[in-house]
Amino acid sequence: MTGSDDAVPLPSTGPLLAVDVGERRIGLALSDPEQRLAHPLATLTRRPGRRFPLRALRPHLDDAGAVGVVVGLPLTLEGDEGPSALEARRIGQLIGDTVSLPVAYEDERFTTARAHGAIRDLEGSTRGRKGDVDQLAATVLLQQYLDRRR
Repeated sequence: MTGSDDAVPLPSTGPLLAVDVGERRIGLALSDPEQRLAHPLATLTRRPGRRFPLRALRPHLDDAGAVGVVVGLPLTLEGDEGPSALEARRIGQLIGDTVSLPVAYEDERFTTARAHGAIRDLEGSTRGRKGDVDQLAATVLLQQYLDRRR
């Protein structure tokens, strides 16, 4: 399967929550109910070697009334799935099973680089803005998904 294949189709209306999984931080973004525009939501921290912080994610899903989840799939430059993509799929399965929401996967290549570039353009530097970068990467990921679906 490639990065933009949906295991289960997501509803076409209602807020979608995007999850950009990193080793130390997890960026979250949320769409509007019409699924036209994505915006940054939060950054969760993840301790190295620890499980995915599902308990910290759940309130964001509940508060937003999310109808589906988009998980970033870190493909290789060639578009193949390596160990990181398999881990992202495992986390997506865990989220879907635990909160009973459909999960889709979106190719996340270059989303962090685009987020860094956007913050540099606005602020001149990303120093001290790691959480902002993660949220913006999730926002880029979700907007890419929304645009592709239209």
